Amino acid sequence: MMLPESKTEAKNQGRNFLYPKKPNGKLYAKRKWVSYILLLFLFSCPFLRLNGEQLVLLNFIERKFVFFGLIFTPQDFYLFALAMLIFIMFIVCFTVVLGRLWCGWACPQTIFMEMIFRRIEYWIEGDASKQKKLDEGEWSAEKIFKKGAKHLIFLIISFAIANTFLAYMIGSDALIKIITEPIAGHVSGFISIWLFTLIFYAVFAYVREVVCTVICPYGRLQGVLLDNQSLVVAYDFTRGEPRGRLQKEASSLKKGDCIDCNLCVQVCPTGIDIRQGTQLECINCTACIDSCNEVMLKIGKPRNLIGFFNQDFINERKSYKVGLKSYGYVAVLCIVLIIFSSLIYKREDIQTTVLRASGTLYQSRGADQTSNLYNAELVNKTNKTLMFRFRSQNSGDKIDFIQKADILPKEGSAHVTFFLIRKNSTIKKYKTDAVFEILVDGEVLSTATTSFFAPPKGE
Repeated sequence: MMLPESKTEAKNQGRNFLYPKKPNGKLYAKRKWVSYILLLFLFSCPFLRLNGEQLVLLNFIERKFVFFGLIFTPQDFYLFALAMLIFIMFIVCFTVVLGRLWCGWACPQTIFMEMIFRRIEYWIEGDASKQKKLDEGEWSAEKIFKKGAKHLIFLIISFAIANTFLAYMIGSDALIKIITEPIAGHVSGFISIWLFTLIFYAVFAYVREVVCTVICPYGRLQGVLLDNQSLVVAYDFTRGEPRGRLQKEASSLKKGDCIDCNLCVQVCPTGIDIRQGTQLECINCTACIDSCNEVMLKIGKPRNLIGFFNQDFINERKSYKVGLKSYGYVAVLCIVLIIFSSLIYKREDIQTTVLRASGTLYQSRGADQTSNLYNAELVNKTNKTLMFRFRSQNSGDKIDFIQKADILPKEGSAHVTFFLIRKNSTIKKYKTDAVFEILVDGEVLSTATTSFFAPPKGE
């Protein structure tokens, strides 16, 4: 078996660099368009605004998260946990049905590596054989120029990726300040930019496919998640075997369609032979499908000797159908999505928590009134300062404020301490509900319910 060409271990201290051939074909063209759309989305999200906030923000430092105009605070942690559960379930469901297709078509590592950095290499150094010859040759003006130009471009792109990454983490406004203002005022931010730049540069210039084959745990999940109905990039060995070189003269030996040209191996970005079966290193990039289809077309054989197959089709020629397990995963995922959507829909712009003051029960106010002492906390989940009014839903109740607030700062909180006073004539039970409303511009934006304790009339 002829693997993609690699650098000698002596030159790279045991690290074998792969030289995959430049892929070409219909699937590769489609992958490029998918990559362009995803890259446009990735680089634009931190700098586009909706409702006054950047489109996507994942600020773990300030515990602020924004998704398409909705601000999520630490009080929304249950939504974050549910969203992570949905994400994991989606990965499981997607993998069971379509294998590791995410890795080859949508993973940022693959898109950056194969659609940006690798293509720059092809542009500057040429295809696999020219790259190998350049690396093994003596240092010359041409080699210094090509290597210098390549790594300079790699560094510039890594710098752009690092800035975009930080824009997601700290916000585009904070990033622009770090870039435009004197370094002395943003030393930690300046160091962070260059630290991430060097990390991304090292990943895409040296680590490369090791991220997919060793570091990323997703590939190792395939053995657990895949079944005989899962669609994966696979070699149809029942049609391709036994392999044999293409011969001009007829042979009495029966041969399969595979002519053992090894192009499927030479274009593989992780250096595997797809003909050896499903492997955790396969990222389903479909480069082997394009190369094999090109050969099949030239020798007059049917396409898709390598294609999207499930194991049942390869072994028993059963037609593809989605398994019951997949339907079960989809059903559970849909139920959780409905629950999550309903929670998002019911989510209030102001979160109000009202608790009875600890160590107190109730206070008699003369012969006809009873009061309870409460503490209330209001959290503003919007990016606007709000003027609010705090009241009881029961018009017969009276509120006597000890600590009052009328302004709720944007993305901030306010505290209120008060007595709720009720007439004894309206009290029928020892424990009743007390409902409070938060009004902004005459509209009720939040409600909170707690308990009111008082002896019923006559006790």
